[in-house]
Amino acid sequence: MDVKVQLNEALKAAMVAKDSARRDVIRLMQSAVKQVEIDSQKTLADDDVLAILQKEVKKRRESADEARKAGREDIATSEEAEIAIIETFLPRQLTREEISAIVRQTIEQTGVTSPKEMGKLMGALMPKVKGIADGKLVNEVVREQLSS
Repeated sequence: MDVKVQLNEALKAAMVAKDSARRDVIRLMQSAVKQVEIDSQKTLADDDVLAILQKEVKKRRESADEARKAGREDIATSEEAEIAIIETFLPRQLTREEISAIVRQTIEQTGVTSPKEMGKLMGALMPKVKGIADGKLVNEVVREQLSS
């Protein structure tokens, strides 16, 4: 099903259930998608919408981390609650072990042996995990495997 349609259906369900937190987060996501559509003057495909949702999750993770560093657990908890709602519209993310297996396979395919060739490896790896793995985590796993 189309991600924008899913957002609309979820918004209706949240309004019927009087779930104001979920309703507000979904409206924010729809607003972000609409803004990009207006700026680019085109209707976005599902991949583009998912990329926007992932960007919103990343923003909230960074915000939660900053809030924790500042001792504001209430803000961090609020951001994490929003992340949980947004992630219901995203494909399941790969675990560290799954990413590790893909990295090993890609290392074998590309023949990369040293950290100096990390760019070559990442170039081959990122299209395989785009949208289903956090780039920061992928980078960590690659560094670990190339340094060992």
